[in-house]
Amino acid sequence: MKIRRKAAKLPPSAPPLYIVGYRSSPPPPEELAIWFNLEYGGPLRLQADPGPSLGGSSQLRAAHGPWEAAIRLLLPAADAEAWQESLAWGHPNAGQVLLMRTSPSKAIDLVLHAARLARGLTLLTGGTAYDLRTQTYLNPSDWQDRPLTQFAACDHMTVEQSDADEAGRERFYTKGLAKFGLDELEVFRPMGLPGRPTSERLTDIAEMIIRLGQSPKVGASLTVPDIGLTLSITKHRTVPAAEGPVAFREVAW
Repeated sequence: MKIRRKAAKLPPSAPPLYIVGYRSSPPPPEELAIWFNLEYGGPLRLQADPGPSLGGSSQLRAAHGPWEAAIRLLLPAADAEAWQESLAWGHPNAGQVLLMRTSPSKAIDLVLHAARLARGLTLLTGGTAYDLRTQTYLNPSDWQDRPLTQFAACDHMTVEQSDADEAGRERFYTKGLAKFGLDELEVFRPMGLPGRPTSERLTDIAEMIIRLGQSPKVGASLTVPDIGLTLSITKHRTVPAAEGPVAFREVAW
């Protein structure tokens, strides 16, 4: 008896992972598939999702082996104009790449697959991709392309540093772990310490947690073998943000 694998579905209001603004016309699906197959071995299978397109082009499922993402090669004019104004760029046309709902164990491969599609749209149109989770702009020369066996968290997340809080501590926090279905991380450090070592350690911690595939519980202790660091998860909180509430796990070492 053949077991049919249930197709992944997009959440009803799934936000895009990348918006890609085009300097030229949007590529036809066949051109994207040819490019992807040359770059990554293919085959990239593109299939239209059912439902109205509501202007622009229809949403496509883009599958490579077991990995799927959803893409829209041309957004409706009103949506593209809104992104143009919001992102302050000169691209009148835009597309988008979305993750599809799946298990955390596949998150790394799916995030990498979506990034490859966004990279392709950027290169084929000479445009600019905007990563909504890290709030980063990516021009064609900015992409770091790696094979699946060389995943690097720093390609998909960033560490930010903010001003001192009321207790005189500097806050360091991640952006991008939400792509993997995880809470973001934050740590508070005394004023006056160099920021780079803290950012590098937080990146190493984030990569380990991404590979674990789940956010550790408050009170848990973890060891990062590569740097010989033992840390604890001390708090959990939700912070309001323009894009919606963001969940954080505070770490300490």
